[in-house]
Amino acid sequence: MVQALLVLVALPVHLVVYFIYLTRKKEQNRDTVSNTLRSELSEKQLANQWHAEYVDQLVRKRNFFHENNSDQNIQKMAEKLVAKRQEEEIAKYTDNFLTQNGLQKDTYWPYFQSLVKQPYFLLLTFIPGILMYVILLLISTPFLTYIVERLLQSVLVIMGVTVLVFTILYISPFDPASNILGESATREQITAFNQLHGLDLSYWQQLWNALIGIATFDLGSSFAGNEDVATSIANKFPVTLTIALFSVIMAIVIAIPVGILSATRPNSFLDYSFMFIALIGLSIPNFWQGLIFILNFSIKLNWLPATYSPGNYLSMIMPVVVLGTALTASIARMMRSSLLEIIHEDYIITARAKGLSKGQVLWKHAVGNAMIPVITVIGLLFGGMLGGAAVTEKVFNIRGIGSYIVDKQFIPDIPAIMGGVVYIAITISLVNLLIDILYAFLDPRIRSKINQS
Repeated sequence: MVQALLVLVALPVHLVVYFIYLTRKKEQNRDTVSNTLRSELSEKQLANQWHAEYVDQLVRKRNFFHENNSDQNIQKMAEKLVAKRQEEEIAKYTDNFLTQNGLQKDTYWPYFQSLVKQPYFLLLTFIPGILMYVILLLISTPFLTYIVERLLQSVLVIMGVTVLVFTILYISPFDPASNILGESATREQITAFNQLHGLDLSYWQQLWNALIGIATFDLGSSFAGNEDVATSIANKFPVTLTIALFSVIMAIVIAIPVGILSATRPNSFLDYSFMFIALIGLSIPNFWQGLIFILNFSIKLNWLPATYSPGNYLSMIMPVVVLGTALTASIARMMRSSLLEIIHEDYIITARAKGLSKGQVLWKHAVGNAMIPVITVIGLLFGGMLGGAAVTEKVFNIRGIGSYIVDKQFIPDIPAIMGGVVYIAITISLVNLLIDILYAFLDPRIRSKINQS
């Protein structure tokens, strides 16, 4: 895979190098190198030196063991040993020579790798092969390779999401032209609408246009209102993302300490109280919790605004709390169960046996390892918050990406839905990439695998 990519991004360089390789391959094949080395050995008269050494050894052996071995037989045995040693030396030096010149096994790739290590080759091919050198730099560092692989996986995931969402919208029974123009629209008006927005094209043509638009960040115009999709999403997405981020921060700040306290005092009143509250938080529907908050904190107490308004930070408090309640409860329960499992591991018992205090064992050994599954939960739930924030946005009248997609899906407004879903998919992919990087820092097993790959 990597070799194919390197050849593709630096094709002109490879064409020239491959021509040189073929020329050198004819001049310096294995037989040619072997014959050259055989001639050099003959010129150095090493064979005579080896022959004398073997004769001396065989004579010593005959005298020591009192063997009945004639001088003629000793000469023949010495000649065979010299011939064998000569072939071994030729094979050894031939392999070394071919390896140093990148011509071993008569393949192109080792030869190219040997040239890349030469400074003059780098200077001559830097401009036409700059992309190739960037890739070589990335794959030379295990951690950078790990990140690049995750980025490529994210791109494939985004493409898969795009194809899946478009296919679902394409086969849906909704007719955008009829829904937007109304029941009184004539057949000519519907045909003109479909031609204007490319809905009369085949499935593959529409899918290709959608993929090209996403790749070039040209999401087109929405069917309803003829608004620029990219501009609309750029205005609405930050609102949802901001509320989701504050909800995650709130959940982490509250849930991690609660989970640690519950795990360090299992089956206590404090543990039961925290987990009971967490269970309630998981059970409360978002829309019901939001309505209760509006009824009490906005209508009765008049402490907070009932609806969201940009620039008013107080109006964000209730949506953040509502959206982060279930996340807080999930993280707290996961932190508790993960830490309870960790503190009974053998290495924790060993740390205690060495005389470390409870605090040292907890913070240096237990909490870091217990955070690994918690990070997974945070990443998964954050993605669910971005996609499932529509209910909370509707309750608090927030014009975010969630409510935007919900409003557009019943038309269906394909460009608007595709743009919103892809934005969410990109964000979730970046969050997963961040989680994978955190894994590499927290889990030494992953670090060792990265270094070994």
